[in-house]
Amino acid sequence: MTLKNRTILFGFVLFILMGGSPATLGQPPMQPINDNILKSIDLLYDNQFEQATELIQKEINASPQEPIGYFYLAMVSWSRLVYGYWGPKDVAEFNQRIDKTVAVAKKKIANNTADSWTYFYMGGALGFKARLRLSEEKYYSSFQQASEAITALKTASGMDPDNKSVLLGLGMFDYYSAKLSGFLKFLTYLLVHRGNSAEGLRKLHQAAEESVYSATEARSVLLYIYLFMENDPTKALPLARDLSARYPLSRRYQYLQGWAYVQLNQEEEFNVILKEFLSKRKEPSDNNQAIYWKNQALYLEASRLMIRGYHELARKKLAEIMQTPDDENEPAMLAWPVIKMGMSYDLEQNREKALFYYKQVLAMENGAGAAFFAKKYIQTPIKKGDPFIGY
Repeated sequence: MTLKNRTILFGFVLFILMGGSPATLGQPPMQPINDNILKSIDLLYDNQFEQATELIQKEINASPQEPIGYFYLAMVSWSRLVYGYWGPKDVAEFNQRIDKTVAVAKKKIANNTADSWTYFYMGGALGFKARLRLSEEKYYSSFQQASEAITALKTASGMDPDNKSVLLGLGMFDYYSAKLSGFLKFLTYLLVHRGNSAEGLRKLHQAAEESVYSATEARSVLLYIYLFMENDPTKALPLARDLSARYPLSRRYQYLQGWAYVQLNQEEEFNVILKEFLSKRKEPSDNNQAIYWKNQALYLEASRLMIRGYHELARKKLAEIMQTPDDENEPAMLAWPVIKMGMSYDLEQNREKALFYYKQVLAMENGAGAAFFAKKYIQTPIKKGDPFIGY
């Protein structure tokens, strides 16, 4: 597979074929807002999984015949995967919850009681199944699931044209499928549809502005696209600032805000973000949270040093993270600093040492999603200036 396709597929692994993420789906604006689901969405983005689960379970108890609660319960599992909980039990729980969503939706369809949102949630769940197949590099199976997801999402849109949430999933399909080439592009033509990156971005921006429930996820997708696919930190920065302010307990958006400052050479603003990380590590009484924020500061510093060419200094920051492994509370920081180590050696053209670290990640039981990067850079070394240095 070409380096271009591997890079784009990593974007697929992050966003495409999801049919959305925690804040993707919901009731039409003209219907009463579901307060439990709305609150649970914000809790998921703010890294408060237990509280979100309690609210979602209330929805399931109140309406066990509807797919909405089961879908968002699967989003709890998805959020944990995002934060590095990729153990066998976590993946199995994710699969079970997704399959339950599909089963409940199909039952409503069979009983002729389905509405637009039945197809919408089914499309989202099928998209998640496709995303998992993609991460396993089972491409044909993945695109088959994607085709079913697209059909369900288009059905949902046809039944309710005012449903702007559907633009999130369709926009991601448009954007990423347009970026593929060769055999994978042929698969998208055969099983999904012809992509259009400009149209994809238009749909994502419309979802970010007009959708009540999917606006946050649309902004999140756009943030990653502008930072890592389009390499346009100027467009990424306002998105990062907004998400970081709304979700102060989530390290993802504050980290990405810091990375945007690095890309824009705004050192003063970068130092403010770094100080915020360091101050947060002193606030919590929970020692695990203190380590969490300390490691985030070290990781951000290492990324900045790497893009500036100070690889030895970056490795010292990464080594400090690796000295305090915590697979229970922060599994992502087991694999990602190791990937960064490999990147730093590749950037110094020390291929032997780089391969040593990439292979370490592949040998981990829980690679926290970093295995895809390891395979990518084993095949082709990272180059100077690559925006993924900051991932």
